[in-house]
Amino acid sequence: MNLDVIGQAVGLFAVTNIDDILILALFFAQGTGHRGTARNIAVGQYLGFVGILVVAGAAAFGASFLPEGVIPYLGLLPLALGIKAAVSAWRHRHDSEDAREASAKGPRALEVAAVTFANGGDNIGVYVPVFATAGAGSTSVYVVVFLILVAVWVAAGRYFATRPAIARVLSRWGHVLLPIVLIGLGVLILVDGGAFGL
Repeated sequence: MNLDVIGQAVGLFAVTNIDDILILALFFAQGTGHRGTARNIAVGQYLGFVGILVVAGAAAFGASFLPEGVIPYLGLLPLALGIKAAVSAWRHRHDSEDAREASAKGPRALEVAAVTFANGGDNIGVYVPVFATAGAGSTSVYVVVFLILVAVWVAAGRYFATRPAIARVLSRWGHVLLPIVLIGLGVLILVDGGAFGL
């Protein structure tokens, strides 16, 4: 295994996925006290990221599952999930913090996967030329390193969500921050990609 390729893969993953740590921390905060939260988040993150790799790999080697013009519209996924979370936060706005936590549902794996995949539109754009020029052997190294780093990212998101100072903020404001981040992410993906002529 070429150490240069491993180093490049680590750097590329970190640069293209830095924003995922905040989203993962918000998901962990949302799932506080719910069974299976860590499993759902990890499974969802892996499903979404494998989807990104499949699309990028296919495009790099000549096939394409998603036409390039469709990618900006992936912003509708986090936008819809953010609106859903905002409606839920609004309905429970007068609830006490304990009641709000009791009524909240932990994140579902498919929701996490949808957000991860939608947020990965820019990753696809970066990974395609890298995979196309790297060749099959180096691309497989990239994929293995990326999949290992997904676990590191999930652990980092959980770590940040459980730090006392951060956990207090997320516990108090997470129900507001999650919809804002998801809606903002969805709008950003739509606008950056030029969806709907934006």
